[in-house]
Amino acid sequence: MKIFTFDTTLRDGTQGEAVSFSVEDKLIIAQKLDELGIDYIEGGWPGSNPKDKEFFARARELKLKHARLTAFGATHFAKYAVHEDPSVRALAEAGTPAISIFGKSWDLHVHRALGIDEETNLRIIRDTVRYLKDFGREVIYDAEHFFDGYIHNRDFALRTLEAARNAGASVLCLCDTNGGTLPPRLAEIAADVRSRFDGIIGIHTHNDSDCAVANTIIAVEAGCTHVQGCMNGYGERCGNANLVSIIANLELKLGHTTIGVDKLPQLTSVARFIAELANLPLRNDQPFVGQSAFAHKGGVHVSAVLKDSATYEHVQPAAVGNRQRVLLSDLSGRGNILYKLKEQGLGDRMSDEARRELLDRIKHLEYQGYELEAADGTFELLVRQAISPGLHFFEVVSYDVATRVVESNTRPGSTNTTATVTLKAQDGVHSATAHGHGPMNALDLCLRQCLSKLYPDLAKVHLTDYKVRVLDTRKGTAAKVRVHVEWSDNRRSWATVGVSDNVIEASWRALVDALTLELMRINGRDAGLDKSVEDYCWGV
Repeated sequence: MKIFTFDTTLRDGTQGEAVSFSVEDKLIIAQKLDELGIDYIEGGWPGSNPKDKEFFARARELKLKHARLTAFGATHFAKYAVHEDPSVRALAEAGTPAISIFGKSWDLHVHRALGIDEETNLRIIRDTVRYLKDFGREVIYDAEHFFDGYIHNRDFALRTLEAARNAGASVLCLCDTNGGTLPPRLAEIAADVRSRFDGIIGIHTHNDSDCAVANTIIAVEAGCTHVQGCMNGYGERCGNANLVSIIANLELKLGHTTIGVDKLPQLTSVARFIAELANLPLRNDQPFVGQSAFAHKGGVHVSAVLKDSATYEHVQPAAVGNRQRVLLSDLSGRGNILYKLKEQGLGDRMSDEARRELLDRIKHLEYQGYELEAADGTFELLVRQAISPGLHFFEVVSYDVATRVVESNTRPGSTNTTATVTLKAQDGVHSATAHGHGPMNALDLCLRQCLSKLYPDLAKVHLTDYKVRVLDTRKGTAAKVRVHVEWSDNRRSWATVGVSDNVIEASWRALVDALTLELMRINGRDAGLDKSVEDYCWGV
């Protein structure tokens, strides 16, 4: 059976305490989710904040091949007519093919939170759904606090669904907003709704009782065919249902179709990619996609797994894009990289020595703290350098950065940063000195000044996001840091990464790699290499 997937990482997920995405992050994630095969991508609430408003404006340029971008909002305020409510108008103006709105299904909220009577609430639901339908949009109705509402006043909760369906909602989504409903009770309620309403019934659960994924699965068993959740279980309080686990369970355990078995091997890389953009470590013990999900340490377990992996693995790791690990003898080989190179006809272009060098470089970088899952630019550069080892555009001779505090009456405690860079290029040695808004900006200006005459196309490359993560907190201020930098040349986006115990050095490495990669791309297109890099970024 086809089960529709609705991802709310960019909206409900960002309500998690430590989760924050820039507009650029959200655009990149939306593209990745579309390529993964997600059916609906909820981008945010266009009427609530400038960031989401900008996201929907820029998202018009996204070339989504499968997913329906979805704007989120609420039923109109009682004090407004529906066409006068600015937040409802913002939903229509967002221009998305689908709109998700929530309304009250618990009479406690109707009386206490909204201060209106039940009939007025039903009219508000009908009017909002009908108004948005008149714009030709698909409307998904989220029945907020539905399970609590059903338990306290079953008749009224069902009437709210009836109001939305009669007004034209294509999906009635039952929300366990407080996350307190346990699976047996949730299954009973979902089955009752299924018996009373035709069409698509959805499920949206939170994890406050640690049952969000189980509740979603059991709701599907009760007849729901639309599932909502967040990648990696991000979300407010204890999080939303983990859409990664939901997809894997529905496909591999129950035989349903969500993104399709051909896309399942992308799950691990997408989960890690989004974690990296969120600047959060992916839990090692996260089911299916965590680093420890298929790791074996106990002697008896290891012995059995090496004979037959089914003895201690409930699914094949490769089915979800992960890999088996034996902790006491983990070789950490990257055979999948060579496999992808050979698959695209590039393996024969590399000598045995070049292959070994590529593997050794990746192992060494990982040992230092590099993470290549979300640093597609750094990986692409490594591959290009391995295939064309004699191709060099410039060599860094030296660089220096100095920051001093400038005291003045108008700007007390302001800083002045100066960088100097010396390079050796094809036409000789170049040096430049520049003042910038911090070390990264000053170094960037110097590097471009040195290279601008030889390579004017580098002017198109610009930084879009910058993140720093401490790798070993036990060392305090002496710890290594990983700097993850996102770039764009107005045609495509990519990321490079640098690692050092000096944040300026780590930033410099990411900067140099980004510009070097662009020069290698300009030097010659290679469709096979592009495809190999694309495949690796999904399949690592």
